[in-house]
Amino acid sequence: MTTIRRFRCTDLLRMSHVNLDHLTETFNMSFYLSYLAKWPDYCLVAEGVNNHMMGYIMGKAEGRGESWHGHVTAVTVAPEYRRQQLAKKLMNLLEEVTEKTYNAYFVDLFVRASNAPAIQMYQKLGYVIYRRVLRYYSGEEDGLDMRKAMPRDKDKKSIIPLKDPVTPEELEYD
Repeated sequence: MTTIRRFRCTDLLRMSHVNLDHLTETFNMSFYLSYLAKWPDYCLVAEGVNNHMMGYIMGKAEGRGESWHGHVTAVTVAPEYRRQQLAKKLMNLLEEVTEKTYNAYFVDLFVRASNAPAIQMYQKLGYVIYRRVLRYYSGEEDGLDMRKAMPRDKDKKSIIPLKDPVTPEELEYD
């Protein structure tokens, strides 16, 4: 049985086993705490039996005008709980918050270009590759900016792929 609930500060002390995957980006404590303070509705934990953390998702709302969107900062599931649709459930909840709470145009995320299983999962969830970001990960590996239009973007303008790659310096952050 799985329970999904809001992330709590104390969860930061028990999530290391979930972050052990070499493809999972990890951040410092203050980074996670700032997300919990600013976007608590975008921070969720999946727990199993005995309150064992199975995975989590963290995101935020950012941008202006038609670039107003939800962003998936981190979604990860511990290896022993993969292939159970848990990431899909977490993503669906983040999309619901993006649509109903923030009325955003799209959801975006970045994924390593080499992470074929994650790219395939996101595509099954309706995400498209919007653009390639050269040397996004540690200045070495390219990242893919993937997007999914929300109902507010009726013409789906936010997901029309760009032809040319960009550099991290060209990304817009809010």
